[in-house]
Amino acid sequence: MRRFFFGFLLIFTLAAAAFNWRPIASLFAAETAPVAGPFSAGELQQFRSLSPIDTHAHAFVTDPAFEALLDKLNLHILDILVVSDMEGGHADLEKQRQEAWSVVHASHGFARLCTSFDPYSFNQPNYARKVIRGLDQDFADGAIAVKLWKNVGMEIKDANGHYLMPDNPIFAPIFDDIAAHNKTLVAHVADPDSGWQPPNLASPDYEYYRDHPKAYMYGKTGVPSKPEILAARDHVLEKHPNLRVVGAHLGSMESNLAELGQHLDRYPNFAVDIAARMPYFEMYPRDTMIAFITKYQDRLIYGTDLEFRPGSTESPRDIESGYANDWRYFATADTLSYKGKPVKGLALPTSILRKIYHENAAKWFPGILNSAH
Repeated sequence: MRRFFFGFLLIFTLAAAAFNWRPIASLFAAETAPVAGPFSAGELQQFRSLSPIDTHAHAFVTDPAFEALLDKLNLHILDILVVSDMEGGHADLEKQRQEAWSVVHASHGFARLCTSFDPYSFNQPNYARKVIRGLDQDFADGAIAVKLWKNVGMEIKDANGHYLMPDNPIFAPIFDDIAAHNKTLVAHVADPDSGWQPPNLASPDYEYYRDHPKAYMYGKTGVPSKPEILAARDHVLEKHPNLRVVGAHLGSMESNLAELGQHLDRYPNFAVDIAARMPYFEMYPRDTMIAFITKYQDRLIYGTDLEFRPGSTESPRDIESGYANDWRYFATADTLSYKGKPVKGLALPTSILRKIYHENAAKWFPGILNSAH
């Protein structure tokens, strides 16, 4: 019997070599070892075939290697400006605008601009008129969207110490102008629940709030609650039904998919990107995510929150690995790793993948695609 077994094993091994099969040990290892790193040749072909779009990127330096990566991945990006004194390098709108336009012009049609405006000067005379003038110039130059950031609701105050909220009347003519030009508002309003909770090492956002204390609401007196800020955003959705709004980072409702689904059901002018919220997806049960994504497949848009700035430490290989890992989670049943724990991919059908990666972005961000690609 032993002689028969080893004879069979020899024949199987020779057959495996002849047909380029993996040895038995590697077959078992593949089921348990997390898959990581850049795309394989086969994976890259499948990813490219989606004509993928990343609707949430921050690229502010021209680099031939980065441009080559976009071409390699057949990847379009929305390059987003953010006006903030919470984050380094974000305070100077004009400098950001010039750097981002340089990236767009060097991208061979793979990048589009999402412009922004300065909310800190909201109390200046003719504020809305000045903002509209700047946005209209950016629209004329090719910008397809406008970013509203979380410092509205979480940082900026008026002369009486009241927080400036997204539904402040000062913004109404600006929102109307965006809608009139058929552009999209990208609204990063509020933050994850953990921003209002005690420090928690297990939270996906622990490191962010450790490094960005100005954005951490916990322990601060007189700050708006998260529900108050989201209610102000919802008021904008109600008052401006012709304005397309894409809620960045799952609309800051990443901890409550039921609440997010209710908002998507209630507001037809509202969709969300998934940028920087993959850890939350991977923390939910696999069946829960498959059911949620299937139900709201027309309202979920792929994004990463990619940062590519002067001095960035991520190489193009690192960036590619990030895109590859996201794709494996959505498209395969591979075992991935989140904080050392195994996570099985969702293996979504191609029809849903194409919506998340391409069709929804093209619908919610008209003009994001270049006819040459």
